[in-house]
Amino acid sequence: MNTKNPYSTIGLPLEIERLSELAYNLWFSWNDAAKALFSLIDPKRWEQTLHNPVRLLLETDSEVWNTLSKDRPFLEQYERVCEQFDTYLSETTWFQKSYPEHLQHRIAYFSAEFGFHESLQIYSGGLGILAGDHCKSSSDLGIPLVGIGLLYKRGYFLQKINQDGQQQAEQIVYDFNHLPILPVSNNNGEQLLITVSIADRTVHLRIWQVRIGRNSVYLLDSDVEGNSPWDRELTAQLYGGDQDIRIAQELLLGMGGVKALRALELPTAVYHINEGHAAFQAFERIREQLDNGIPFHIALEVIRSSSIFTTHTPVPAGHDAFTQSMVEYYCSSLLNRWNDHRHEFLQLGMDEAKQLFNMTHLALNTAALRNGVSKLHGEVSRDMFRSFHNNIGVQEVPIHHITNGVHMPTWLAPELKELYSRFLPGRWLEDQTSGNLWKSLELIPAESLWETHVVLKERMIRFARSNLREQFTRNGQPAEIIEGVHSYLSARALTIGFARRFATYKRANLIFSDLDRLDRLVNDPERPVQFLFAGKAHPADQPGQDMIRDIYRVSQMNRFRGKIILLENYDMNMARHLVQGVDVWLNNPRRPYEASGTSGQKAAMNGVINFSILDGWWEEGYNGTNGWSIEGNNEADWHTQELENTESIYRQLEQEIVPLYYNEGKLPTKWVDRMKQSIQSLAPVYNTDRMVMDYTNKAYMPSLKRTLQFLDNDYDLVTKVADYKRFIISNWHHVRFIEIRDDVNGQSAEFAAKASNDKTQGLKEVTATLSFGPIWYKDTVVEIVYYEQRGEDWYPVVIQMEPSRELDNRVVQFKAVIASHLQHLTHYTIRIRPISPSFVSSFELPLVTTT
Repeated sequence: MNTKNPYSTIGLPLEIERLSELAYNLWFSWNDAAKALFSLIDPKRWEQTLHNPVRLLLETDSEVWNTLSKDRPFLEQYERVCEQFDTYLSETTWFQKSYPEHLQHRIAYFSAEFGFHESLQIYSGGLGILAGDHCKSSSDLGIPLVGIGLLYKRGYFLQKINQDGQQQAEQIVYDFNHLPILPVSNNNGEQLLITVSIADRTVHLRIWQVRIGRNSVYLLDSDVEGNSPWDRELTAQLYGGDQDIRIAQELLLGMGGVKALRALELPTAVYHINEGHAAFQAFERIREQLDNGIPFHIALEVIRSSSIFTTHTPVPAGHDAFTQSMVEYYCSSLLNRWNDHRHEFLQLGMDEAKQLFNMTHLALNTAALRNGVSKLHGEVSRDMFRSFHNNIGVQEVPIHHITNGVHMPTWLAPELKELYSRFLPGRWLEDQTSGNLWKSLELIPAESLWETHVVLKERMIRFARSNLREQFTRNGQPAEIIEGVHSYLSARALTIGFARRFATYKRANLIFSDLDRLDRLVNDPERPVQFLFAGKAHPADQPGQDMIRDIYRVSQMNRFRGKIILLENYDMNMARHLVQGVDVWLNNPRRPYEASGTSGQKAAMNGVINFSILDGWWEEGYNGTNGWSIEGNNEADWHTQELENTESIYRQLEQEIVPLYYNEGKLPTKWVDRMKQSIQSLAPVYNTDRMVMDYTNKAYMPSLKRTLQFLDNDYDLVTKVADYKRFIISNWHHVRFIEIRDDVNGQSAEFAAKASNDKTQGLKEVTATLSFGPIWYKDTVVEIVYYEQRGEDWYPVVIQMEPSRELDNRVVQFKAVIASHLQHLTHYTIRIRPISPSFVSSFELPLVTTT
């Protein structure tokens, strides 16, 4: 297969013909020299096109090219960027050095949205930005990752705020030929199409390629001739439409994504599902195995071994679920073809308690490795899906965590990159995960770091004023109001930023709980504070839109005008200005609803200090000196928590944050010290290089190696594992406890003799006798479990019992020694569970029988 560049004959002079190649690789979006090169062509048009190099090339006159091809400074910059690009593509990478034997194996990364750059707006928020950053760091590290997503011709939406503060969602229709993407053609030069069965019809999908440095992301597009009008609209808008649109989109993403990988002839060994939207990939991959004559239970083990699932949603309502009849209708082609396995397919996603087909259940059932996106979110996810795992101990639910990060070259201001390069050793950006490297930040003079921050702050203020002028002019505001915008915001004032999706749990308007107290902060003549807000609410989220209107209303009050600012149409470009230019990043969600959050990580690497609830990533990132935590009793009711959180925000602003900022005049050295502490402690950890290395070491490579073992020798090992699981599941009901003894009379003479020794006083012997039926007792483990308190939390203590005597009829006696204060079946339990050296986790089969 190949990608044909439709603009290869754009007419660029030979001297600068590689501009087209640079425009079609989003490597430019995280290379400052490349962005500067495109800006040199036409600075005004570069801004007007939202930094879209393809549109820039198309809309620039030939006379300009002729001039630039003879412009020595431009040519020098061009040659410099081309050299950087070639070096980037050819140099040896971390993955090549770490896993040279697996360079040919692709890792497929499925996501419903990708946020790479403002010129390609097929993202809505944090999930998409994370996916984009994941792909960028995978390219930087040389990981052979291929992305799979959908291409939305209307993207998400453009946000306008009218004169009443009401969000207006403006639809746009993209011309794909003007985006930094390429159509994929077959070997005959024709557009490459795949088909997916949706209900009673076939939907054709075109494939588009996005080049991300060394790697590619492939996007599926249903706006193809031959499809029905309804089907052509399936990929029209991200998160748009009703349940029918949603399930159809998820089938296209999951099943269509697998078909795209096959059509592209990419040898894929690992499948990473970023949230449950793509979980239908398992259906397609099981179908492939069935078509090859592999039994269903073995096919399922193959798919599980090679699948990784990352969940991002800490509330049950956020997980997509459909009625069984809807799934049967939209998957009718598959289910009718394999009617004997209809029940097995459907059971993979069924939430029996709610009688709904849950996409997260499908992902959990078909992925051996699962993770949340922060330490706290891992805990929340284990608790949320405990019942899914047969109510085993919360800490033992096989869902781990890999904390999110952000792509440093994308989000770190160019001026700070330059400053860091003067003081950090070696190729610091390539070694950004080294904590020792960042100790050299102490060498940066406070004056230099502060002066750079002020430059970024002034640029952010200019950007904000431009956004407001455009907003006010469109809304017909009086000329004096529009003219007055140039006095809005002050580079001298302490500036606090709040920018993210406007969902109610994020509580963007919490700071407005006491307007008189806020007034005193904002209008203090000696120590003023100013706030910038930005974000979109989903068009169907009325409470989120009400929150926007509330913020706008406050921003228009005379006492807050020009000091509390609401910007419109939050996107990646605006996000960069804000996370690089404010002084403090405010985040006050209801804990623990922020699974991770990454905007504060972007701010931190730019020297912006976080002021946040201990939720998501900040719960593990905060160390007491690198920012501030918003306090409150997490066990209290929501109303009490909000009161306590609000009081904490005001009190810390009044007593700590504002005084620290204004304590020393023009150069607040103690504030700069805290900026440095924030950067040093957070930058080396909360970046996607560290995150993607973690995924590679902890998930991708273990999954890959297990899958290769499973497929070796004509499926020999996976057949044994699948058959073993089926046997255990079918016969587990035979396993039962016959007798438990822990009294003195039940102790052996040998133990009684030991108990007389001072060293063993306070211990007792426990005996458990079990019947196993047809199951071999060595395929199980018998354990005593009790809980002990460590600090404020309780943790399980597990003591393995050893077989001491085999009785008749597959009855076996087990013994163990425990503390005598653990009274019989009051303070501890005994359990038995199946084990296998081929299991990924201790509870891969959550079959547990307890006393």
